[in-house]
Amino acid sequence: MPTGPRQIVTPYRPIPLTVPEGMKPNEFFNSAENLADLAHNNGLLRNPEGLLLYRKALGHSNVFDTSIIYDTSRSILDPLGRPVRRTQVPDAVKHAWNRMNGIIVEFMLERYPDPDAHLALAGEASLDATWPLTSPGVPSIRMLHNHFMVFDKAQLASAPLADPDNPNLTDGGQHSLFQAHMRKAYRAFFDRLDLAILRPCGDESRRLALTGFPQGLPSWEVAGGAAALRDVRFWREYDVILEGFLDFYRSFFGQVSTRNAPMLPDLHFPQLVAEELLFDRDFLATAKMVRDRCIGDARYANAIRWQPAFKQIIYRDDQGDLIVTISQNSIGNAITELLGVVVKREPDADAYARAEPALIEQLLEVRRRLVAADCGTGIATAHWAAG
Repeated sequence: MPTGPRQIVTPYRPIPLTVPEGMKPNEFFNSAENLADLAHNNGLLRNPEGLLLYRKALGHSNVFDTSIIYDTSRSILDPLGRPVRRTQVPDAVKHAWNRMNGIIVEFMLERYPDPDAHLALAGEASLDATWPLTSPGVPSIRMLHNHFMVFDKAQLASAPLADPDNPNLTDGGQHSLFQAHMRKAYRAFFDRLDLAILRPCGDESRRLALTGFPQGLPSWEVAGGAAALRDVRFWREYDVILEGFLDFYRSFFGQVSTRNAPMLPDLHFPQLVAEELLFDRDFLATAKMVRDRCIGDARYANAIRWQPAFKQIIYRDDQGDLIVTISQNSIGNAITELLGVVVKREPDADAYARAEPALIEQLLEVRRRLVAADCGTGIATAHWAAG
């Protein structure tokens, strides 16, 4: 069987949602009005911390698929003032979020225990307004949420190969700015982070045999497996990975923006930046290369994401180990595409209806476990009771 990224078709039920005239769908989807509709039609659980568990109406997978969104649509009306990554949320929210994450991942691994049969992953995406400012809808997509999903590997194996030149698949490997020009500096920076539960993996050792992904991304094995997700130290180290990435990304594009820029005042690891980055020849030479191109190429400069853009995920590899990885420079790829899974959503109410009972049964069981762990209270919709 050939190795390569796969493109699968995921049916969904068309959503009877009216987008106000003059608005793009992505401008409307994270508005207060739409979030109220999302909770009313697909909401599963809420808690006082502002976290909303819901069924994905436009899902990635109909095997298992759900999300938790930090719903600040009514408490923070300015989209540019909303938290867009886990390092920006209040401690109480992050504490509740981490507990919920662990419970849902534990459920996925329990329900789908065979790594040869199912691909399980969970993670988050940066929702900073990092696209060009003239792009429609950029501010309105700022609503931090996590994804939890399971794919049937038999379906992936029978799916056609995706176009390897699809820009959504070129986040790492030879296509990545970090990987191609300053790989040693990037790895050396991560190697100095203080980690115990997360153990660095070789670049090639944790690729999925079916897709050949992830490519060119640093990764860490979770020592202790799923049990480690019950340890608060794991979530602290999960944050350390993100904090290190943010320091690297912001420091690099700070040097791109301004030659010999002073060190940023709000870094997580200022000594590490000073010692590993701001005196590194490859790091500064790459910043000069990008800066020079920005000055002479308006199209290239307009495409730069000056603020950190990333996907950070936990996934189960072919050996059954849990692996953490983070994208280097997100071009716009969906979270699944870090693992070589391209999802093509197609409206097909009948096909979705066939998968819906098993999907909802699992979502309600997840909700039951979360309620039992005091992570929130159930929401009643036309499809299910509050529980």
